[in-house]
Amino acid sequence: MPWRALPGQKSDPYHVWLSEIMLQQTTVVTVHDYFLRFIARFPSVQALAAAPQHDVMAAWAGLGYYSRARNLHLCAQELAARGAFPQTVPALEALPGIGPYTARAIASIAFNVPVIPVDGNVERVTARLFAAGTPLPAGKKHLATLAATLNDDAPAQARASDFAQALFDLGATICTPRRPKCMLCPWQQDCAAHRQGKAESYPVKAPKKQRPDSHGTALIIRGPGPSVLLRKRPDKGLLAAMMALPGSDWISVSAPPDSLQKGASAGPWLYLGRVKHVFTHLTLYLDVYEVEVTSWNAARTSCLAPLMTPEMIVDAVPCAMEDLPDQALPSLMRKCLALAKLPA
Repeated sequence: MPWRALPGQKSDPYHVWLSEIMLQQTTVVTVHDYFLRFIARFPSVQALAAAPQHDVMAAWAGLGYYSRARNLHLCAQELAARGAFPQTVPALEALPGIGPYTARAIASIAFNVPVIPVDGNVERVTARLFAAGTPLPAGKKHLATLAATLNDDAPAQARASDFAQALFDLGATICTPRRPKCMLCPWQQDCAAHRQGKAESYPVKAPKKQRPDSHGTALIIRGPGPSVLLRKRPDKGLLAAMMALPGSDWISVSAPPDSLQKGASAGPWLYLGRVKHVFTHLTLYLDVYEVEVTSWNAARTSCLAPLMTPEMIVDAVPCAMEDLPDQALPSLMRKCLALAKLPA
């Protein structure tokens, strides 16, 4: 993993911090290339702090959970003003976008502070060691308390950075969610779940709640250049501050409303298809329509009924087709553009 220091080298706190933020809700395989591209573009905290927010969001596009990128940029600016990373957990937690886990990961890995960062891997290891039966997520606080005891002995305290990363690796490669390799585990004899013969039963998880469905439209409005209209999303909410196609509001209903003209061309609009995108708390279905206009003024004055209102493009700006890949477009919007075979 490119963010880890080589043997004998000290960890770079910038790399530790960046990788931990990227790895939240994202797999190592996905993060690997994003991390390399990101540090090539922003090689230091100072470079990241000095970059325009749009450039940071563009570099993040496709990783999802975009509030992470906005907080990363804010945090970089604060760190640049300070001149260095703080080295204590409370001081790290006070920075934008750094919560209890990330603060402990930076403190332990970069600064050898003997604390335990509790991610999903460490939760699983801890739940099995202690056969902790309280279902997640309610049991998270109890597991964090138990995990804090894992480094009680002197060697673990002295090598806090190695110990924290070893815990991550133990969970990722041996104490895996399914078919854990208990016979290879150095803590096999101390593991209560292994003694019960029920390692795979831990951690106990509460039943998942079903995600509600939401529906809406995405409008690809082509014009001279050639170019396409984009607008910046609000600074709060889903996909905040990202670039997007104009379209309707997202309506939380179990079936598409008739008013959205589902599945058929409408007026001057050509129906391209439906895109499905799964967020943490909802599943979104966007019906994608395309139209071509002779001038942007025509688009703004004609309303292009029945799918578009003037409010949808009041703040929209044309983007040249060749510039689309460099825009801060979330993967949802890139899926929509792909239906029109546009570069995204």
